[in-house]
Amino acid sequence: MRVLITGSGGLIGSEAAEFFLKKPGVKVVGIDNNMRMEFFGPGGDVSPAIARLSKYSNYSHKNIDITHRHSIDNVLSKFQPDLLIHCAAQPSHDKAADIPYLDFAVNANGTLNLLESFRNRCLESSVFIQVSTNKVYGDGPNHLNLVESETRYDFADEKYRNGIAEDFSIDNCLHSLFGASKVAGDILAQEYGRYFNLNVGIFRGGCLTGPQHAGVELHGFLSYIVKCAKSGKPYTIFGYKGKQVRDQIHCYDVVRVFEEFANNPKKGEVYNLGGGANNSASVLEIINLIQEISGDELNYSHSDKARIGDHICYYTDMSKFKSHYPSWNMKYSLNSIVEEMLNS
Repeated sequence: MRVLITGSGGLIGSEAAEFFLKKPGVKVVGIDNNMRMEFFGPGGDVSPAIARLSKYSNYSHKNIDITHRHSIDNVLSKFQPDLLIHCAAQPSHDKAADIPYLDFAVNANGTLNLLESFRNRCLESSVFIQVSTNKVYGDGPNHLNLVESETRYDFADEKYRNGIAEDFSIDNCLHSLFGASKVAGDILAQEYGRYFNLNVGIFRGGCLTGPQHAGVELHGFLSYIVKCAKSGKPYTIFGYKGKQVRDQIHCYDVVRVFEEFANNPKKGEVYNLGGGANNSASVLEIINLIQEISGDELNYSHSDKARIGDHICYYTDMSKFKSHYPSWNMKYSLNSIVEEMLNS
């Protein structure tokens, strides 16, 4: 089996690479030019993960840019992967406003380059996995009726008791430029699946996390807040009194989702991907959980300025994926995720 992974030095890319590298008879090609360090500085450096992967004899690394069409086409024409997992992205909606051309080039044009080469160079049986984002829903979830408790916001409507599902509208809302570029990649992937009848799955991730996450202030909320707790670095909560809610899913559980889809692919299907209601928590609740587990108090402060387009409450309804792939189960609870990150 031949697996190609873009963004192989990142959280999901490196987890996917190691997962498949440990399987017999699998060869993995990773594409990552460490642009995350360009986006976020030294804190975003993924070179240690790339070095770790390069120790595997069945791993080959390509230090190329996904926006370079001919370079991408050259790799796919030679390797012809059975499975392509597209994780590479500019991942921050705050950062996108400072680099709009680069953001769109990476998230939209880079995705187009990969999809077109996949269509022309790979076998009909090959599978393409597009790692999308819940930011395609923009700030639409913020317009739902919410209830406020002492530590969090939550959905008032029983319809959303399991979270946001795939039929939630992506239109008529504020996305951020990052959200817009990811919508473009998302829709492109759907069309390559449905228009060209290819095995393409689109996974709209919420907070994907794990101990190897190179979290920074602008991206990777849980990783960054744990880093601040462990180092004593001050942490700033932006808006909503710290009651904004996110759900967390461990990178291992994410890759298992991809494996299930790859074993029984569909054409242009969209799935939401996240920890769900049981793995959801507000910033304040995460702070309390960190203190319960570690005994350390986080040095934090509040800013009244919320990030543009940021969700007040979002957690993922994975009912659709679970109905299509009933053998998949989530391994990591929120508590176990936080414990692992604190101990890493």
